[in-house]
Amino acid sequence: MAVVVVAEDDDDLRAIAVRLLSRGGHRVTAAPNGAEALRLVGEERPDVVVSDIDMPVMSGVDLCLAIRADPALRELPVVFISGSLVPGDDRPVRAQATTMLRKPFTAQELLGCVEKALHSGHQPGQEPFDCP
Repeated sequence: MAVVVVAEDDDDLRAIAVRLLSRGGHRVTAAPNGAEALRLVGEERPDVVVSDIDMPVMSGVDLCLAIRADPALRELPVVFISGSLVPGDDRPVRAQATTMLRKPFTAQELLGCVEKALHSGHQPGQEPFDCP
């Protein structure tokens, strides 16, 4: 079981991600934007963050950059979920995300991507890998 913080501004997608991850055996807290997620990261000290890229208040990119700037959190895996990524989009690389999962995703894809991020040994600055 991992502790997961989910950042997603769409209420329905946030609820779905929380439900899927909880059913997968994880302890999950969620936020509607990156700023609230960053606060939760500080409180919860999660094992992984799952974040949308495009959100109000603080984007997923800014959330990931804030995580990477904190020496205590620098190696925290960050999974970007997005329906707006197009080939050549440099936001995941610029943010130093661990991996990316495109919306829509299945329960198996989300759970598999989180597990892969948790056990990949990916280091900040390495190219993010794609989840199926």
